[in-house]
Amino acid sequence: MSRRLARTAAAALFLPLAIGGGYAVAVEDAAVPERGASGVGDPYWPLDGNGGIDVAAYKIKNRYNLKTFRLQGSTALELTATAELSSFNLDFLLPVTRVKVDGVKARFNQQNKHELEISPTTPFAAQSTHTVKVTYDGNPKNKRYAGERNWLANTREAVAMNQPHMAPWWFPANDHPIDKATFDISTTVARGREVIANGELVSKRRTKRATTWRWRADEPMASYLAFFAAGDFTIKKGTSDGLPWVNAVSQQLPRREQKASLKLLARTPGVVKALSADLGPYPFSVTGGLTTGLPVYFALENQTRPTYPAVGSNATSLVVHEIAHQWLGDDVAIARWRDIWLNEGAATFMEWRYAEQHGGQTAAETLRERYNGLSSSDRFWKLSIADPGAANIFDQAVYDRGGMTLQALRARIGDEKFWLLLRTWLEQKSGANGTSEEFEALAAQVSGQDLTDFFTAWLRTRTKPAATAANGLG
Repeated sequence: MSRRLARTAAAALFLPLAIGGGYAVAVEDAAVPERGASGVGDPYWPLDGNGGIDVAAYKIKNRYNLKTFRLQGSTALELTATAELSSFNLDFLLPVTRVKVDGVKARFNQQNKHELEISPTTPFAAQSTHTVKVTYDGNPKNKRYAGERNWLANTREAVAMNQPHMAPWWFPANDHPIDKATFDISTTVARGREVIANGELVSKRRTKRATTWRWRADEPMASYLAFFAAGDFTIKKGTSDGLPWVNAVSQQLPRREQKASLKLLARTPGVVKALSADLGPYPFSVTGGLTTGLPVYFALENQTRPTYPAVGSNATSLVVHEIAHQWLGDDVAIARWRDIWLNEGAATFMEWRYAEQHGGQTAAETLRERYNGLSSSDRFWKLSIADPGAANIFDQAVYDRGGMTLQALRARIGDEKFWLLLRTWLEQKSGANGTSEEFEALAAQVSGQDLTDFFTAWLRTRTKPAATAANGLG
């Protein structure tokens, strides 16, 4: 995500995590069927995700009325019970009208507006697989969670984009990055309107009054990265170096801004190619981007197709940032929201790297400029970016101090080992999740150096790191 997102606050409550297999579940007694936990244990947002389930696939079939903001439809989830369950939860904000589990009607309640608790007729055995279908009807514009009112829409356009939460406004989800799944997204709108989503367009069905656009993303992704946009869009598509791309720009924008946005999005394949030289093959089967005409002040790295505000034709660094996230944040996702510096610091660093390869100052010069420009008393240094707190996950320090950490690490261990580290991280964690501690351990392993004090200085100490060679500043 670009750094312009407003801060989000939430109360923190610790629930233990057992992390493994690319996802995490709350620790439970599997001896007898029990209620699944209402969260996976992330201390920043304790209700995010749900214990006892692992979702493999979402099949979303929605109808959206742009004029009334009404969203109605159903989502089928293919999931595995990771414990013996008498009930389980999904994260969802819209009113539910019916739930079926394996084709059989199931009891449900929404006493907590964010939690949909489902009680199947027959309890789930551990490691059993099931199909859960949830039917709903409501107005996402009126819904609120964790202080966020995230539905972005007017009567001409809607875009489901936000972080760290977006899914519960439009489909029931196991809403935490640790549980990735594939997505099949069908959205029906009034005829003449367009819908853009993740992945590839697999069908477009028209009736006299409506059109259903079906998009499919076959590579697993975190639920907050799933999106759709409905409205009037100019759509361009093509293939560059064998990689298909789809770009879309809102027709709400003045023609001059539409042209500028199309020009900016057209740089995406070139950015993918440049970043691939450092990070390895692009991890997905399609790329592109969407520019909304709605008043949004951030970009977001929706998997395969980032979304942007209208920022003109020269904001290449913004495209670099969001495309870098396709590797660092999307393909390799964080295991806890406290690890957000791994996403935002890495994408910021790749902006600096791209600039040094395209006629700008070097990343080393950028590091030194940032370092020298901030006094030791500046609040920038007061945040521990390894654990910034829920209210600060999009603080400037998470981005810039995170980027500085990586460039300083590059200086400390040398170019060869630094790029070997990033590629090894991406190869080992591809399609899965990682923590800051795991990245730090891999850095020590690849470099053959004890980097404990280095990472303490850059990530955890609430003071300005000393300008030493040990801190990558010699």
